[in-house]
Amino acid sequence: MKDKITLKEACSIPNLLCYVRILLIPLFIWCYMTAVRPEDYYRAAGIIIASGLTDFLDGFIARKFNQVTELGKVIDPIADKLTQAAIAFVLVFRFEWMWMLLIVFVIKEITMAISCLVLLREGKKLDGALWYGKVCTAVFYFTMIILIAIPSLNLTSVNIFIAVATIMLLFAFLMYMLIFIHMKKQ
Repeated sequence: MKDKITLKEACSIPNLLCYVRILLIPLFIWCYMTAVRPEDYYRAAGIIIASGLTDFLDGFIARKFNQVTELGKVIDPIADKLTQAAIAFVLVFRFEWMWMLLIVFVIKEITMAISCLVLLREGKKLDGALWYGKVCTAVFYFTMIILIAIPSLNLTSVNIFIAVATIMLLFAFLMYMLIFIHMKKQ
């Protein structure tokens, strides 16, 4: 990243949308943790859907209007990972097996962050998410929105959703690690 971030770069529309996503996280946590009625859970799910829409919009606008910035390349994945971590964290309090997904998520993200830093030190970097990362993210959000919006879902369905999301996390993790190992050997 450049030494100095300009005000224009920091205040670009895509970056402002990333800031909004980050600001939605405590609102989501509060809405979900204080939810009592079905409408409360719908509201919490709506916040995650709004966050997902801003994620889509920031990427679309950045590419379409040539507003891709080095700052955006850093804060966009941070906003994504913070949102995903918040979702997994609050769902641990409601669904017994969610802790497995949370542990896999934390291990995956820490390992990937360390791997990226190691590659960066060697002048190499993975530029953006690969298809399996995008599929994993889509499956994660789809399953988590269902678990958020329908907290009374039967236990078998809940466990299947958690298992599918966890398997996708493991698959993406394995695929990225293979890429990192290959890049490291080059």
